[in-house]
Amino acid sequence: MDLNKLASKASKMYQANPKVEAVLLGGSVSRNWHDSYSDIELFIFWKEPPTEEDRKKPITKLAGNIIDFHPYEEEEWSESFITEGIKLEISNFLTQTIAEIIEDVIVFFNPDVYKQCIAAAVYDGAALSGKSLIQDLKEKVHSYPDELSIAMIKEYMFLSNSWTNRAALLHRKDWLMLYKVMTDVQTHLMGMLSGLNKQYVHHPAFKWQRQTLELMTIVPENIYSRLASVFLDNPTDSLKELEKIVQEVYQLIQREYPQIDISPVIDKSLFLRPEQDGRA
Repeated sequence: MDLNKLASKASKMYQANPKVEAVLLGGSVSRNWHDSYSDIELFIFWKEPPTEEDRKKPITKLAGNIIDFHPYEEEEWSESFITEGIKLEISNFLTQTIAEIIEDVIVFFNPDVYKQCIAAAVYDGAALSGKSLIQDLKEKVHSYPDELSIAMIKEYMFLSNSWTNRAALLHRKDWLMLYKVMTDVQTHLMGMLSGLNKQYVHHPAFKWQRQTLELMTIVPENIYSRLASVFLDNPTDSLKELEKIVQEVYQLIQREYPQIDISPVIDKSLFLRPEQDGRA
């Protein structure tokens, strides 16, 4: 199945509604990262709020079977459906809402991960209709401000308090919590690296980690294979490797943004919960 062809076909169904100002292809298909498990993500920009009929009519024309159909929440209407054996994820926004989100990210340097994802979708997305409107939005997100880089670094540079318990968790073989902690730390690393590399976050859970890291230039050496090894190697070795990566990323921050005082963060990241010596 040609996902781009199906996306174009679906776009035409939405374009038929005069309330629709633009249709943007996002996700893995727009970045050419898609594989046999990928779906199609479409962002529909509306002049005015869509009715339930507005949202369901294109699905009916595409002979789609609805999976989810959500009401308006957090400034978005969303639904998903399957047609021709492919899942489509639809995100409906007022055009004004998209403009306001982009302004919040670019002008007010908001590191909110969901707003970052909207900026990333506009930056990387392919216009299927409303090309002039989408081009205007692309120009707004083209330059990634230094202030946003700093905001992202500050948002993610403090690791969770549970990180100080890592040695205890390893000693106890408390694998569930240990790997949760290591996952959380990797998430923070991805947030810091996104800021360092002036790269909008593509997914709130940092999906497509390998592809994302391959686009970065300011990273520790062999960063993807090393982060992958954290979940594949012996837990003792994995923890040591993750500790090294954390310090290397902090060093990169010090080099690129010396105005950020991260010495307290480094000290905290090195701290380990003390072990009782048994002599009390």
